[in-house]
Amino acid sequence: GGMVPVLPGLYVGGAESCSSPEALSAAGVVAVLTVDAEEPPAVPGLRAMHVRARDEPGADLLSRLDECAAFLGAALPRPRPPRPPGAPLTPRSSRPRRRVNPGFQGQLKLYEAMGCAVDTSSVLYKRYRLEMLSERVSEPQDLPREVFAVDPTTICQTSHTEVLYRCRKCRRALFRSSSILSHTEGIGPTAFAHKRITDSARLSGNGQEKCTSYFIEPVQWMEPALLGVMEGQLLCPKCTSKLGSFSWRGDQCSCGRWVTPAFQIHKSRVDEVRTLPVGNFQTAKT
Repeated sequence: GGMVPVLPGLYVGGAESCSSPEALSAAGVVAVLTVDAEEPPAVPGLRAMHVRARDEPGADLLSRLDECAAFLGAALPRPRPPRPPGAPLTPRSSRPRRRVNPGFQGQLKLYEAMGCAVDTSSVLYKRYRLEMLSERVSEPQDLPREVFAVDPTTICQTSHTEVLYRCRKCRRALFRSSSILSHTEGIGPTAFAHKRITDSARLSGNGQEKCTSYFIEPVQWMEPALLGVMEGQLLCPKCTSKLGSFSWRGDQCSCGRWVTPAFQIHKSRVDEVRTLPVGNFQTAKT
């Protein structure tokens, strides 16, 4: 029921750990970071930070980890030796009955994969944000603005390293390569054994490209189609030709991998446009 040391000067414990100011003082504690649904009583003489969240796998702690790390870093001014390569970020101790819930543990691993900093442009973070949202939406009437990538028609393409994707029929710019959320390739047609094997799945067995679609983050032009429904078609906002489909519950890629949520654009419906520098000018290559 007390504090468990996980690093020199750093302890983990339940709410009862803060019930004795004398014990905290004896351990040299100068600051307390609390993650709980309710804000705890203040402890005289200690700096405090409270993150309001329930101890549930679906609670979003990742978006607050930069603040937490900064708070703890300020409370530990002494130089700390670098963490050995491969050492886990998730706290461990010799007392196994103190367990971190699996959702929080997964978020810690993701935080470590991003270099111990929340990178909102990271594919890992974008996928995490969408997965968290998909667990909560039910006939979504209002979606957070930060979920949507900027419509490429509203900004100029300044980097020649980024690829632009246009509607094959009307040439309207639809999304950029930075919006593509890659996934681990599935096992192919055998993943479709539970239902009729589609034409796209058959392609994966003939030595051709397995993934016949791009799975991307939502783009601003999609918002009207997404509101109020869990799944539907994605149409070009200019010529209304069918580009693909979306489902907050997820969908299966032609490679066999299940992707949740799924915002799927068929590769056959778009053209890839690369901007190459030529002298002081730029030229588009399709």
